[in-house]
Amino acid sequence: MCLSIPAKIEGIEGDEAIVSINGAAYKAGIHLIDNPKIGEYVLLHAGFAIQKINDKEAKETLELIKQMNNISSET
Repeated sequence: MCLSIPAKIEGIEGDEAIVSINGAAYKAGIHLIDNPKIGEYVLLHAGFAIQKINDKEAKETLELIKQMNNISSET
């Protein structure tokens, strides 16, 4: 099973973006998406932005991931 995580583009340096996931910064290849812009959300998989997503969907997904993490740490 593959998993991609919503990440927000914070900066762009050539063919790489600096993206953030819940405050943690990562470098991501942006070769696979058209016209990436600072402030947009993308799905991050294996170090590459693979698709743009809207803000609402990104925030809802990140919240679900937080909730799942809280549930797993309680057990």
